[in-house]
Amino acid sequence: MGEYSKALSSYERSLEIRKIALPSNHPDFAQSYNSIGSVYDKMGEYSKALSSYERSLEILKIALPPNHPDFAQSYNNIGLVYNKIGEYSKALSSYEQSLEIRKIALPPNHPNFAQSYNNIGWVYNNMSEYSKALSSYERSLEIWKIALPPNHPDLATSYYNIGGVYSHMGEYSKALSSYERSLEIRKIALPPNHPDFAHSYNNIGLVYNNMGEYSKALSSYERSLEIRKIALPS
Repeated sequence: MGEYSKALSSYERSLEIRKIALPSNHPDFAQSYNSIGSVYDKMGEYSKALSSYERSLEILKIALPPNHPDFAQSYNNIGLVYNKIGEYSKALSSYEQSLEIRKIALPPNHPNFAQSYNNIGWVYNNMSEYSKALSSYERSLEIWKIALPPNHPDLATSYYNIGGVYSHMGEYSKALSSYERSLEIRKIALPPNHPDFAHSYNNIGLVYNNMGEYSKALSSYERSLEIRKIALPS
């Protein structure tokens, strides 16, 4: 938390200098408020994060032409906060605004589309709208496959998210297949005992447990626990 307070202090100092040196709606102010919002977000201070992100957006609306790519990231950041505080309809609206701007501003299959579809899937998953979540996650995965090398960690995250939806839907064999695909990529892309492995083995264990394969579930849970002991502070 100390590093975050230092970052916040630095960004706020930068903002004060800009207030002296620049006209009131200069685009650099949007950058300042966005950076401040990002730190508050990481600190879990979501109301302050939202306020900063919205101030950034208001300045962008004055300073930039409509459908500038910066708007897409701004709406995306606002959506992230709404999702974290459980305001799912507002999160979905923000993510969809971000996606619409990206459709105008960016070439097809740009990686930012994958981010948009992934985040929309995340909201639908939180809303228990699993078929919509699955559709969004799969669209995200298809773009990642085009935009990224085959064993990039973001592909592992995509398969992991898809596995989670299948698990919620009771499609355990499909969930297991997706989780195992995610795990295989993580074995190539990540250092040994990375915390993501603990999540992978834990969720594979959950699926085996739901399938009644208790010895396999136990083995996966124990593997997850061993990694957590190494990777996470006591």
